[in-house]
Amino acid sequence: MPDCPSLSLLRERLSEALERRHVVLEWIEVPDAESAARQKMSGSPTLLLDGVDPFAHDGTGPSLSCRLYRHADGTTDGAPTLAELRRVLAGAGMP
Repeated sequence: MPDCPSLSLLRERLSEALERRHVVLEWIEVPDAESAARQKMSGSPTLLLDGVDPFAHDGTGPSLSCRLYRHADGTTDGAPTLAELRRVLAGAGMP
């Protein structure tokens, strides 16, 4: 969603996690529920790696709602932590 209050936080953390890597990013604006289902969006913002949401939980369906990410220390905010992003990127073959 273009007006997502957490989009800038995700962009900032993702930029830092991808530092010195040459990766093609595609930012997709999801305007409605049908698009959210088609794009596999589990709330905004959603990060997909090769079409898969590495932070999705079982039973989570498509949504346009603001998304909260729960962290290992029990806190929540609107984007994965830098460490979490680095972990999933390494798991996707981007060490």
